[in-house]
Amino acid sequence: MRKSALFSLLFILGTTLQAQYTETINSNRPGQSQGAFAVGTNVIQLETGAYFGNDEHSAFASTTDIWGIDYQLRYGLLFENLELNLTGAFENQDISRNFLGTPDESTVRNFKSNTIGAKYLIFDPYKSLEEDKPNLYSWKANQRFKWKKLIPAVSLYAGANFSFGDNPYLYEGEGKFSPKAAIITQNNWGRWVLVMNFIGDKLSEEYRSYTAMATLTHAISQKFAVFGEYQSIWSDIYADDLVRAGAAYLVGKDLQFDVAGLINFKDTPSRWQVAAGVSYRFDLHKMDEFLEDSNEGNKRRRRSEKFGRENENEVEGNGDRGQ
Repeated sequence: MRKSALFSLLFILGTTLQAQYTETINSNRPGQSQGAFAVGTNVIQLETGAYFGNDEHSAFASTTDIWGIDYQLRYGLLFENLELNLTGAFENQDISRNFLGTPDESTVRNFKSNTIGAKYLIFDPYKSLEEDKPNLYSWKANQRFKWKKLIPAVSLYAGANFSFGDNPYLYEGEGKFSPKAAIITQNNWGRWVLVMNFIGDKLSEEYRSYTAMATLTHAISQKFAVFGEYQSIWSDIYADDLVRAGAAYLVGKDLQFDVAGLINFKDTPSRWQVAAGVSYRFDLHKMDEFLEDSNEGNKRRRRSEKFGRENENEVEGNGDRGQ
C-alpha cells in the first residue's frame, strides 16, 4: 500500500514538472555542492577525480599527507525531475606524530564515504513563473531589476550513508548506516550560476553534522568556466570553514575536465588540497522526451548550436586559407 502511494505521488509530481535534460553535460564538479537540476531520464553520468593535500594539526602535533579518489555516479530515472546518485571517496592518510618528543607514523586507508540517494526538483521558477513581457512604452521599466530573478529552483535530497567491514574512518560507536538529507537551491543569471546546499548528515548518530555550501560559477566562454565555493561545517567532532576555487573545460557536449584547490583558516587542523577530475555523460536520452519549455535546456541548446556554428565557420575559414 505504501509503495503504491509513493509511486502515485512520484507520478503526479513527474507529470506536473518539466524536463531537466540539457544538450551539454551538467556536472556537479569541480565543487562539492549538488546542483538543483537532474541529469535527465536515461542519462548515465560519471564524475570522478583524484586529489592530494596535507592536514597539519597544531594541538596534536601531527602532519597528515592525503591522497584519494572521489566519484559520483548519476542516473535519471522515470521522470525528468528525478535523479539517483552514488557519491563516495576512497582516501589514504599517512600520519606522522611527535608526542612529547616521541615520533610515530601510521597509515589509514579505506572508503571515507559512500552515500546512495535521490534528488527531486520540486520547483523551477524558469517555468513556474510567468516570463515578463517587454514594456513597449518605457525603456526604464524594461531595465528595472526584477525581484523574482532572486527566486531559485529548489530540489530535495534524501540518502543513506553506508560502510562495510572495519572502517577506520568511522568514529567509535558510529553505525554503518545513517540517513542524510539536503535542501538544494539554484539561481541561473545568464553567465552566472549560484548553487546553495543545506545538508544534515548522519542524522541517526550521536554526532550529527550540518553543512552549508554556496557555489558561484561564471562561464567565461562556451567551453571555459571558473568557480568559487564556501563551505561551513558544524559538528561536535569537527567544525571548519573551507574555501574552494577552480575551473572547468568543456570538450564536446558530453565530456568535461576540471581542476580545483582548497584551503581553510585554522590550525586544528590547517588544510590544503588540490584536485583534478573528469565528467563524462552516456547520453541515452530520447529526443522526444525533450520538452521545449525547459528554460535551462533551451539555453544550453542555444549555446551548443552557437558553438557548432563557430566550429563550422572555423573549418570553412581554414579551408579558404588552404586554397
